Amino acid sequence: PLIGDTMSESVHGHKVMEMMLTHGSALTKHDLKTMMHTEFGAETRYHTCSATEMDAEMLIEFLEGKGKFIPSEGGITTAKDKICNH
Repeated sequence: PLIGDTMSESVHGHKVMEMMLTHGSALTKHDLKTMMHTEFGAETRYHTCSATEMDAEMLIEFLEGKGKFIPSEGGITTAKDKICNH
């Protein structure tokens, strides 16, 4: 992106879930948000098949509401079969 470019690219929620799978262990929501900021940038917007213009926190809540996370002792994980393929 150009310097001073305010239009940031929107990242699909699947990329976040794939990043979680690659990480391989449970994350707290706070750790996931930190990881998203590190990986994609703090100002990044996220979208899914049915929602747009979400920040990291909104995406985490959205994915949780859609049942995309698996609660575990150390926080949350996801599974490959939770990522839709369309």
